[in-house]
Amino acid sequence: MRTPCDEAVMRPGGAGVPTGTKARAWILTVTILGSSMAFIDSTVVIVAVPAIQASFHATVVDLQWVIESYGLFLGALILVGGSLGDLFGRRRMFVAGVAIFAVASAGCGLALNIHQLIIARSIQGMGAALLVPGSLAIISTSFDEQSRGRAIGTWSGFTAITTAIGPVLGGWLVQHASWRWAFFINLPLAAAVMVISIWRIAESRSGVAGRVDWFGALLATVGLGGLVYGFIESVTLVGEVLRFSAPSS
Repeated sequence: MRTPCDEAVMRPGGAGVPTGTKARAWILTVTILGSSMAFIDSTVVIVAVPAIQASFHATVVDLQWVIESYGLFLGALILVGGSLGDLFGRRRMFVAGVAIFAVASAGCGLALNIHQLIIARSIQGMGAALLVPGSLAIISTSFDEQSRGRAIGTWSGFTAITTAIGPVLGGWLVQHASWRWAFFINLPLAAAVMVISIWRIAESRSGVAGRVDWFGALLATVGLGGLVYGFIESVTLVGEVLRFSAPSS
């Protein structure tokens, strides 16, 4: 039995876009490549952490923010990204997400200090929140019910493989080049995804009028941000409390 979330993906709200077999192959390829960037970057950075720490003389808390800021904005805004695609065009939001992700990747690679890197990683998460739901929505509207399940399964399988490749690729780049290339490698891939998307993917949007729950998105971001901040900063804050509460000799 399919879960409700699977059912929602399998039966998109908008009308499907008629596509031929050749076009479907391009669509599947470009959505896999686009979403793979987001999934790879969630794991490749973990391998590059020691090199980043040595480069910026960063603290453990700073490095935690480098990792968690990406997932924070991705998780908080992914529903908003799907809603924006339904309202303003799935291909448009997918391409916009890839472009934001590419610019943020360049910012990560060119970061001069740890704080710039954390900000760029946060923007990467925002871009991923647009391209990940956009890739699935494009597949759902481009494939009919007979082939949609196989296409989504293929997308899931390849993105899982690329996620597993992330640490291997990151380790190779850190060892033979620099940790910055773990981010620069996204640029040619993003350029290819954007060109193929504009060339081969037809625009589609939901036929049902709606609106984006900006207040809900803000609450989700602030709520998740507060929890993440509490967990990450707890070690430092507890240490400060213990230091000040300790009796002076």
